[in-house]
Amino acid sequence: MTGSDIIAAISTAPGKGGIGVVRVAGPRLEALMSGIVRTPLSPRRATLADFMDSHGSAIDRGIALYFPAPHSYTGEDVLELHGHGGPVVLQLLLRRCVELGARPAQPGEFTRRAYVNDKIDLAQAESVADLIDAATTEAARSAMRSLQGAFSRRIDELLDGLVELRTLVEAALDFPDEDVDLIKQSDGAGRLSKLKAKLEGVLAASQQGSLLREGVRVVLVGQPNVGKSSLLNLLAGEELAIVTDIAGTTRDAIRQSVSIRGIPAHIIDTAGLRPSSDPVEKLGIARTWAAIERADIVVLLVDAAKGIAAADQDILRRLPAGLPRLTVMNKIDLLPRAPALERAKQGATVWLSAKTGAGVELLREALLEAVGWHGGGAEGLFMARERHVHALELAQRHLDQAAGQTERLELFAEELRAAQHALGSITGEFTTDDLLGEIFKRFCIGK
Repeated sequence: MTGSDIIAAISTAPGKGGIGVVRVAGPRLEALMSGIVRTPLSPRRATLADFMDSHGSAIDRGIALYFPAPHSYTGEDVLELHGHGGPVVLQLLLRRCVELGARPAQPGEFTRRAYVNDKIDLAQAESVADLIDAATTEAARSAMRSLQGAFSRRIDELLDGLVELRTLVEAALDFPDEDVDLIKQSDGAGRLSKLKAKLEGVLAASQQGSLLREGVRVVLVGQPNVGKSSLLNLLAGEELAIVTDIAGTTRDAIRQSVSIRGIPAHIIDTAGLRPSSDPVEKLGIARTWAAIERADIVVLLVDAAKGIAAADQDILRRLPAGLPRLTVMNKIDLLPRAPALERAKQGATVWLSAKTGAGVELLREALLEAVGWHGGGAEGLFMARERHVHALELAQRHLDQAAGQTERLELFAEELRAAQHALGSITGEFTTDDLLGEIFKRFCIGK
């Protein structure tokens, strides 16, 4: 158990609503419950009751639910008071819980207690927040699969295989006269190869899941008046940016999040890149380059009638090395040119019209290809965070290094141990209080 204190919080979103929930968790809640609800509560059964203040007057009437330990979300006694969703009445209920011995919960403290009490592992705990924050249907479904343990089971399979191989290696180290032969007879190299293949599959799925969670930052760049704002409006489905024939209309970055086939895309329309003596426009251009530094992909817009000019080539040369890029030849409505997607090693080129929308689906396809989305929908994917991908990549490096040390078992064993440690950090087998604090402080208070 996590301690002897009782925590309480409003678990529904701020503002007015039809229903509001105050959640309480901790050991031995009988005294607190009797101070609020005079009606006896049966475990896991909804009971209609008045919620009472210290003077015996009703604060509200609603449904009380009692979940005795260990069969609850946190593994402790849990009380939920479902009343009317007004901010004042919920604050009165919370204050009454505090009067009776509870303290206000910290962000994510209920879920942290569930993790500490072995109700869920760390990856599942993170998926709770991911499910709440999901920006698309596909992201929500993937987060739910992670909450149900799909991601954790894949990690546990890898850990089981690593433990078996480490056991074999440690046994071989106990018999130094026949250590290498024992590894060969037990097909240590083959076991390692299978582990590496499994890890590669989990890493690929995690990278896809990370796209669902984090989304992709798309920065639109180009010379003034090539149609960046028109393209943003087209992708967003509404008039977010002012569109005129006057060059330099956009002075600052305009951001909008959209869904591209289920992937969150954070589109940033920027000031046109050109030499300027206007101090405001110069500031906007500086912000454009700052946005490019943080981008996952850059889309260079070009006037199709004029083609790629020297100024466009200069923009391309200044882009950070390794940053994915697309070229959009816009305004094909002014040319006898059909929409097209041309793929090349240096980046795809899409011919479209931001004014009419012709070719926009080709752009969506090219964007997803450029950031590594494999398509086919999100079925079977699980939600993954950047730290999960980093841990998997670290484990992969250690397994690669282990493959080169099969004749030196001490080093072989050490690389396997390091790989196990990296994987264990995903589910919380190996973790630190600092990491836990960083993860749970991002949760909402009532969760």
